[in-house]
Amino acid sequence: MEPFISTFIYFVAAIIIVIIGLTIFEWLTTKYKDWDQVRDGNHAIALSIAGKIIGICIILAFAIYHSINVVETLIWGAYGVVLQLIAYLVFEGITRKFSVEEQLKANNIAVGIISFAVSVGLAFVIGASIT
Repeated sequence: MEPFISTFIYFVAAIIIVIIGLTIFEWLTTKYKDWDQVRDGNHAIALSIAGKIIGICIILAFAIYHSINVVETLIWGAYGVVLQLIAYLVFEGITRKFSVEEQLKANNIAVGIISFAVSVGLAFVIGASIT
């Protein structure tokens, strides 16, 4: 029975980390509210959010593989969210010709796809570095 309980605990921990991560990203974006834009059909922002969710979950998967308990997984998960935030800020910073945030708000699917790829791609790098 213990493996089932452990799985449930990791599942709940992952949901909590994803919700916290998405909340922090929501605070970071000042030009729009993520879920209002999704409700209104903004595909670019939906792609960006999906990338963040998948990225955080990839990091958590690596954390579960390499951690000895749930607390250590939570610490790695939180660290992964911080690194994902840094990646988003770097992405915004290197696109000097336009604002990623403004382009996402304008439903620029191309920017949404790149945002998705940045989140997922760097999640594999972050996850693989967890030891």
